[in-house]
Amino acid sequence: MYTITIDTGTTNTRITLWKNDIAHYKTSKEVGVRDTAVDGNNSRLKASIKEGIDEVLSANMLRLGDVTKILASGMITSNVGVFEVPHLTAPVGMQEVADGMISQYLPDIVEKEIWFVPGVKNNVSEITMENCEAMDMMRGEEVETIALIRRLNLSGPSVIVLPGSHSKYVAIDENNKITGCLTSLAGEILSVITNHTIIANALEKSFADELEKDMIIQGYKNSQQYGLSRLTFTVRIMDQFTDLTVNQKANFLLGVVLSDELKAVKNSKALAFNKNSNVVIAGKDILKQAYEVIFNEDKYFSQVTSVDSKDLEDLAGYGSICLSEMRGFS
Repeated sequence: MYTITIDTGTTNTRITLWKNDIAHYKTSKEVGVRDTAVDGNNSRLKASIKEGIDEVLSANMLRLGDVTKILASGMITSNVGVFEVPHLTAPVGMQEVADGMISQYLPDIVEKEIWFVPGVKNNVSEITMENCEAMDMMRGEEVETIALIRRLNLSGPSVIVLPGSHSKYVAIDENNKITGCLTSLAGEILSVITNHTIIANALEKSFADELEKDMIIQGYKNSQQYGLSRLTFTVRIMDQFTDLTVNQKANFLLGVVLSDELKAVKNSKALAFNKNSNVVIAGKDILKQAYEVIFNEDKYFSQVTSVDSKDLEDLAGYGSICLSEMRGFS
């Protein structure tokens, strides 16, 4: 039988048709919750999801009755999505996330109930200036974490690294319960520096596309001493007074930005982990490689592994399906 999963992020929505837990057909729409925030309503997001569901059905000559369940995760459950589901509070296990799924009938999208997966927030009861750093939340990364636990047969304690425009770190304990998360804007900061500062010319508005390990380490080490702002400008100095290639300079900047992020991880109160936690790195190849170089150079964590690219395919949808099975859906 068939399942449809919906994964909505800030700028995109992915709709996947699954047959016997295998991704059978995929489509993506360049509409996310950012459009809801800009438009002041979610009409565009709803219309895109409806269009996507219609597409996966018609492309496979299926009727809605052929689909046993529709599952949704990510920012679609936020206040700028299509149906808000309150965060669960960490620590939470997979079964608790599965039990927290809520169904909703939204006929302007599809004539069938949609099951929404709740996000997870850190356990900070009252936010003050003194403890606000300990708070964090996620919508979507919890299903990706659950998918990785299942696919890799992971056993905690682990810290799972999910790089992106908003990089997310998710800690799981020895019982594989999610104990907390931490978000950084490393991806967005890298994008802004690369495209919208005086450094853009030195980098030709391009990111590192091939790993230059020595440059990553140089960026990491220098950032430890001089900080992000100063080291960012040194990219222009390199451009003016050295023969470094664009890719080498981009690797240096990547090392600088990730060094700053690692410093936050080690000092943050948002994550509960210890040095024996296994670090598991997901994401695009160049980012996985860069993170692995920095974690190994830093030596704070003793075990660092990268996830094979094939194990990262359709993570959100697969995680949602795992949860639906735990919930007892056929």
